[in-house]
Amino acid sequence: MNPLQQRILNDGVVKSAAALDASAFLTKQIDPQLLNWCANAIADHYRDHQLDKVITIESGGIAIGILTALALDLPLVVCKKAKSTLDNGALYTESVKSFTKNTEYTLSCDKNHISRGERLLFVDDFLAYGQAILGMNSVCQQAGAELVGLGIVIEKSFQQGRALAEQQGFEILSLARLKSLEHGIEFV
Repeated sequence: MNPLQQRILNDGVVKSAAALDASAFLTKQIDPQLLNWCANAIADHYRDHQLDKVITIESGGIAIGILTALALDLPLVVCKKAKSTLDNGALYTESVKSFTKNTEYTLSCDKNHISRGERLLFVDDFLAYGQAILGMNSVCQQAGAELVGLGIVIEKSFQQGRALAEQQGFEILSLARLKSLEHGIEFV
């Protein structure tokens, strides 16, 4: 059992058969040592993939994104979920459904931050239904860049995100794969 799995067992709270609350160490309060272990595990896995940048989505992916980018000595690109007055108007955009928040948002990335031919690693805190992956892949395709792989902290394997990512041909590293939350926390 890795340190993340142990922490999930110790401090994760099952809210329903579909929801794990990791706010004590990953989302609302972050354990920097644990997240650093996660980032280094992702970086070690993808180190030889000739990456140009790490890419993520605000806000859940920023902490793991910055630490992974630091471990790989690469820039981090943060895609936004809401428009800003600071946007220059030249954006790659894609509509994404969030099942967790039961809403839809427009994923956007400044066109100056991704270039044609770049190889990108998408990192995120959770993988559930895979809609963020589809949105991120669309943004990368619009830029002429390649989404090389996925680095996920916690995957809900009982939902279709992994299958959707595999259908797209993405390499996936998930540090903790939840098999079920029906009767407590079970790992794959």
